[in-house]
Amino acid sequence: MDGKLTFPFIRGDEIVGVFFLFGKDGKILNEIDILNAKDLARNGMNQITKEVNLCNSMPNRTDYARENYIRRALQISTDLSNASERDSNKIRDRISGDPTILINCFAQHIAYYRQDYFFELLNPLRPAQIPEHLGKKMELRMLLLGFNSKNVENLPYVSTLAPFFDWLSTIA
Repeated sequence: MDGKLTFPFIRGDEIVGVFFLFGKDGKILNEIDILNAKDLARNGMNQITKEVNLCNSMPNRTDYARENYIRRALQISTDLSNASERDSNKIRDRISGDPTILINCFAQHIAYYRQDYFFELLNPLRPAQIPEHLGKKMELRMLLLGFNSKNVENLPYVSTLAPFFDWLSTIA
């Protein structure tokens, strides 16, 4: 974002995944929670599709990507600096996990390499689907997964959950 790296940050042959967790207070407990999560997921998927189409129509999308990242990072930094405590690690973590930035990054990558992509929305996860060490964090959570692949069969994973659980295990 500061101009030291140029877009794209990831090679075209690399798999890119985007993951969104849903669950009020950590859990999806009823049909209303499921419907709300599905609406949020649908909005996220629609936003990514809009961003991909917009990026495909722009001649200079690299500058557009950097401007979006900088604008959103400044907004987050400003919002968090208004809090009583200014913690640079908290700001960095918030920026790196911001859904708007993640959506833009995923869409930029898809558009730049003109790749296919798909999404999978998983209903509230049950214990049998979750590695034991992640059970408390993930049980009854919904998960939206997106990959830069035409479909799940083109991924080198046993399931779409495998890369998500691998990543989550590194930060848990």
